[in-house]
Amino acid sequence: MVLISPTLVFTLLMLAVPLIMVLALSFWTQSYLTLDRSFSLENYKAAWTEPMYQYLMARSLRISIFVTALTVLLAYPVAYFISFHVTPKRKAMWIFLITIPFWTSYLMRIFLWKVILGYNGVVNGSLMGLGLIEQPLSFILYNQNAVVLTLAHSWVPFAILPIFVALERVDRSLIEAAEDLGDNRLRRFLRVTLPLSMPGVIAATIIVFIPTIGDYVTPRLVGGPNGLMISNMIELQFKKANNAPLGAALAISAMAIVTCVTLVFVWMNRKFMRGPK
Repeated sequence: MVLISPTLVFTLLMLAVPLIMVLALSFWTQSYLTLDRSFSLENYKAAWTEPMYQYLMARSLRISIFVTALTVLLAYPVAYFISFHVTPKRKAMWIFLITIPFWTSYLMRIFLWKVILGYNGVVNGSLMGLGLIEQPLSFILYNQNAVVLTLAHSWVPFAILPIFVALERVDRSLIEAAEDLGDNRLRRFLRVTLPLSMPGVIAATIIVFIPTIGDYVTPRLVGGPNGLMISNMIELQFKKANNAPLGAALAISAMAIVTCVTLVFVWMNRKFMRGPK
């Protein structure tokens, strides 16, 4: 108990107390610099009924779902290759290479994507150099597609690791048994490898989905007006609009939606971990 106490105190101070403060703030109201601490549900009424907030929340969910799907689709082949086609002595080196992008700043990687997708960037320059286009493409930056691409690139390493761990736990004798029974490579993958690796896929989904829906740096830098998310509106309410209670209500509402979606993924993970009855 003595060893647990410092960690418990740190958790309460760093996580529970700020969350309780934000929750309490969401029930107050503010008029410019005047903060009214009277209990009110006006902020939540605005957060759930205003079309602008509904639209931003729906856009945030849509972008996060696309990012999660793209990230998992990119991560699974890499994890599969490392697990099944790389010799055991070299697997640690491959995992080490996957972590190399973390050696650079997150902001640096976002700015690099601006250079790649920009009006005079690498993509447009290459296409014009090859004679495929006459003028630079203007739709590849400052939109939702740019946000999805940038976030997927940033979170792929986080998705590779849990999928790799799940694939490492797949009993190879089951795959050999399926081969002996006449299944080809595709059927072995669909009937044995993929179902047994689903806990890793679901874990990767949770790891990517939760932080991407709250990201506000990437939408601000590469999203433009058409790529802004609910997190950008929360930032606006706290900083420029001088309406911290509304920003807190939006944050709590977004957290509630993310929690509901995450609980579904947790239930699916437990179902796959238990296996068929």
